[in-house]
Amino acid sequence: MTTTVPVRTQARVAGAVGTAHTRVEGRDKVTGAARYAGDIPFAELAHGSLVLSTIARGRIRSLDDAAVLAMPGVLAVLHHDNAPRVRTDYTSIMGTKPDPSSAAFQNDRVPHEGWPVALVVAETPEQARAGAEALVVEYEQEPHDTAFAGDRPDSYAQDDFLPATTGKGDLAAALAASSVVVDAEYTTPEEHHNPMEPHAAAAHWVEGRLDVVDSNQGAAWAATDLASLFSLDPGAVRVRSEHVGGGFGSKLVRVHQVAAAMAARTLGRPVRVAMTRRQMFTLAGHRSPTAQRVRLGADPDGRLRALEHRSVSQTSAVYEFVEPAAAAGRVLYDADAHHTSIRIVRLDVPTPTSMRAPGSAPGSFALESALDELAERCGVDPIALRVRNEPGTGPLSGLPFAGRKLIACFEEGARRFGWADRDPRPGLRREGRWLLGTGTAASTFHAFAVPSTAAVTAWADGTFTVRIAASDIGTGARTALTLIAADALAVAPERVDVRIGDSDFGPAWVAGGSAGTSSWAWAITPAAEELRERLALGLDIPPEGLTVRSDSAQALGGLAPAERHSYGAQFAEVAVDTATGEVRVRRMLGVFAAGRIVNPLTARSQLIGGMTWGISMALHEEAVRDQASGGLVGADLAGYHIAANADVDRVEADWVDDPTPGDPIGIKGVGEIGIVGAAAAVANAVWHATGVRQRQLPIRPDRVLAGSQEHRSA
Repeated sequence: MTTTVPVRTQARVAGAVGTAHTRVEGRDKVTGAARYAGDIPFAELAHGSLVLSTIARGRIRSLDDAAVLAMPGVLAVLHHDNAPRVRTDYTSIMGTKPDPSSAAFQNDRVPHEGWPVALVVAETPEQARAGAEALVVEYEQEPHDTAFAGDRPDSYAQDDFLPATTGKGDLAAALAASSVVVDAEYTTPEEHHNPMEPHAAAAHWVEGRLDVVDSNQGAAWAATDLASLFSLDPGAVRVRSEHVGGGFGSKLVRVHQVAAAMAARTLGRPVRVAMTRRQMFTLAGHRSPTAQRVRLGADPDGRLRALEHRSVSQTSAVYEFVEPAAAAGRVLYDADAHHTSIRIVRLDVPTPTSMRAPGSAPGSFALESALDELAERCGVDPIALRVRNEPGTGPLSGLPFAGRKLIACFEEGARRFGWADRDPRPGLRREGRWLLGTGTAASTFHAFAVPSTAAVTAWADGTFTVRIAASDIGTGARTALTLIAADALAVAPERVDVRIGDSDFGPAWVAGGSAGTSSWAWAITPAAEELRERLALGLDIPPEGLTVRSDSAQALGGLAPAERHSYGAQFAEVAVDTATGEVRVRRMLGVFAAGRIVNPLTARSQLIGGMTWGISMALHEEAVRDQASGGLVGADLAGYHIAANADVDRVEADWVDDPTPGDPIGIKGVGEIGIVGAAAAVANAVWHATGVRQRQLPIRPDRVLAGSQEHRSA
């Protein structure tokens, strides 16, 4: 017989959203209780080690696995002759074909250096690694091409999630009629994600169902792709990813999950595959290098007549990935003639992927550097120039803005940074051997939400459980969702338990595009509100709890078309050593308009993290590819420089109130906006210090010295 218990009632509590809360899982993380993908135990767990190609193009001639199979502990060697076949002709949830790079060992072709050619599986990680290092693979090598350049004749336009080309007005006529013209080229290098936690996945087949414990940015997405790859019903795959130590766009479906599932099926026991740090440089994606050209034409007062932004990026020979760098100006500024172009070139390199603020991070460096140069030539303050070119509606779409507080960000940032005291003339401020300068730049990143599902359960003891296939990749999402659910339920956050990272919870958007929290909030809020209304009727709660489920697809489909974006104003002060060319960022300030801020504590952390990465992008990060081998030079954290604590001085982030008309959730996201414009602000500050424009990232000492020498010679 089923009994019912009345719910414990409590008066409506004050709102939790908008107040600072420490992470609900914080204690577990700092004490080691939180378990990541590589920590989860399995009975009879075997370990796989990937073998990567040493050539950049060709085919496998032979692979001698007999000697490796005789080594201690080795259980199997999977390669193109014996690996299970998988599908790559399906359409992913993004509406595109999958990258064949994730489909391991399907043929003998090698499209780039570091391509997976085999998996050695053994009883221990050490035995698997030893077997992988001992495997002899012979190749038929073919000429390769890894030389990226913006003027390659084989580049081509490619539509992706954004159109490759946009335009209005007569560009040539507008430039000819302009009193001031800026025409400059900019380059950004190949960059890599390097999350703290390497990629790892353990797979196990149980009665025909694939169970994967993984580190990813979206369990539901990973499960859907794995089901398609292995020709399984969607319900025949479960992916769990409770804690993730960083992702930044790199942790979706990769070859290690597929290889682990193949090996587990072959051996009939669980298998874990983890990438080494060096393997992550070829298997986990990267930000493509870009070559960009910006042409601006303006009246003497700085009002734009013409804006053209072109970008070229690289992709692999097996998949078309587009880095939409030239899209940065499509929303920021208007002009009578407004044209953008995004092109790609196929090379024998690994497939790039999304990396924090894809397109916007490199694109803002070029566009905002050019705007700063235009301000200089017009004799107009850089902030005043941006105010003068503030559009009333979407420059190309004509749609209304769903909140646009860019100018408010500049006004508040200028006040706090002391911008009014700045002498606009370059090269005047000095402290000993250091030249000092300040710079600013605008930030923007699109805001959106994707249909997701959630379930909220009330229990007889007055607590609640939220289940959603969200992912917390270190951003504080679990805590944010706790606050959102608590407010919708009108209870204290301590009474809410949010469970995430399990594809069995149903479809949900990934932690990506600064749309995770927004998408998940759209699903959680109506379920929690409906549950609260049911409980207000005095309903009894059965022992199995009272559950309400929701799907946000219909609600999101009802939103009116609008330009939805976050905005920001970045300010930087630098010191440049005239003798060595060293650049030090003394202070940075970012003021942002990012919709409703759910948890100020973790939001500020996200923004500061993005700005810090912007410093790293501006001054340090650069992956160098050896044209002879086709591989990277120094593919590790010793050779790939990132900003360390000593490189980051005073970084402050804050925000202005940013209501979103017509959006009841009002969350725009803060994961990416912090990096956008940061490198440009640093570059503009370096110009203000030295009088020399830096159009190549990173701003290395040798480039500073070379620019200074050219400046003196001129």
